[in-house]
Order: sequence, then structure tokens, then C-alpha cells
Amino acid sequence: MTQKDIEIVVIEDEEDILDLIEYHLTKDGYLVTGFLSTQNVEKFIEEEMPDLMIVDRNLPGVEGSLFVEHLRKQGFDIPVIFLTAKDKESDLEEGFDRGGDDYMTKPFSYKELLLRIKALLRRSGKEQKELVKFRDITLNLQLREAHVGNDPIELTNLEFQLLYTFVKNPNMTLEREYLREEVWGDESENFHDKTINVAINRLKKKIDPSGAKNYIVPVWGVGYKIQ
Repeated sequence: MTQKDIEIVVIEDEEDILDLIEYHLTKDGYLVTGFLSTQNVEKFIEEEMPDLMIVDRNLPGVEGSLFVEHLRKQGFDIPVIFLTAKDKESDLEEGFDRGGDDYMTKPFSYKELLLRIKALLRRSGKEQKELVKFRDITLNLQLREAHVGNDPIELTNLEFQLLYTFVKNPNMTLEREYLREEVWGDESENFHDKTINVAINRLKKKIDPSGAKNYIVPVWGVGYKIQ
């Protein structure tokens, strides 16, 4: 199971916070579905069976922990992280008693939220696997090793991250700005588009020296995709 296979439901009635959570989780590779209330959530999880839920406690209609308590009584065992402004010890105890697995109080750090998600997925046995594959390319995320077929490929850390970004988004056109943020991150202030071109050309020569497999192709005026 890759992160792209892991589905997270977020229930948050503040739309700006919901949008930011969805943005950060999607950027980190998760499949995310957001709700502004608990309406239709139970039907959704019955059909989709997501891997984790992030639930605000201050929701319209029904308090978040009471909704989770209801889900637990219906037999749903989806891991739940509560996200709330309620930070008294009695509030935390109440949240855990009603079925929460973890608890974060607002304001919160998105980086910490991502770490807590990964830890909870690991405890629940739903964390991403070490191996990610596309066609005959295999990436070992823990060891940072790449193989094409049975042949090991020596990649720099940047090249590995670049290839991983393509492999986790198969057959999708990735814009240059997206590649820049995903691969170069905060080091990209004085960035030139030629840097992407050079890095991709070097990567292509390493994984496909003859050019016969045509893994990574340009999408004119937009970016690149792996196919």
C-alpha cells in the first residue's frame, strides 16, 4: 500500500482549515476527502472504508467525539485523530473514552499532524510499504534504492526524490511548479527552469540509457509525466 492508496477523511467545519489540511495531506501523497459536517460521512465510510479520520470536535449538528462514539457502536474501527480547541484534561479524556486514538489541539503544526498520521497508520498496520513500483521500476523508500528490472541504478538523493515524485503520480502530467516544490522545496528561491530540464535528462539517461523505454516525457508548455 503506497501513500497514494491511503485514504483519509477530514471533518472540519472551518473551510480555510479544511482546505489547508487537504492541501498538505494531498501534497504528502494521501488521498483525501473533506467534509464540513458529519452529514453523509457515515454513508461515505460504509462505501469507501477509509484508512484514517481527522475529526474536529466542534462541529455543527453533532459534537465530533459523539459522532465517533456512534461510529464505534456501529462497528467502525477506523483510526481517529481529534483536532480541536478543547484542551482541558477532561476534554482529552472524554475524546479518548469516546473512541479517539490521538488528539491535537488548535493551533497546530501541519508537520506534527503528518507525523502523527504516519505513526497512527503504522500502529494500525496501514502504513505505506517500503516498495513502490511502476512498470519495471522499483523504489525501496527505506533504503533509498532504485532498480530497473533486476539492475540497480545509482541515483543521487535529488534524482531519487524526482523519480519517486513521478512514480507516485503515474500517467499524470506534473507541472514544473509542482516538481519544484516536491523535489527542491525550500531551496528553490533562486530557481531556474533549466534546473528541472537538466535533472530530468540526467535521470532519464540513468534509468533508460538507450531511450527505448521512454518513461518520462515532456508535456509541451506544462511539465512532464511518467508513462
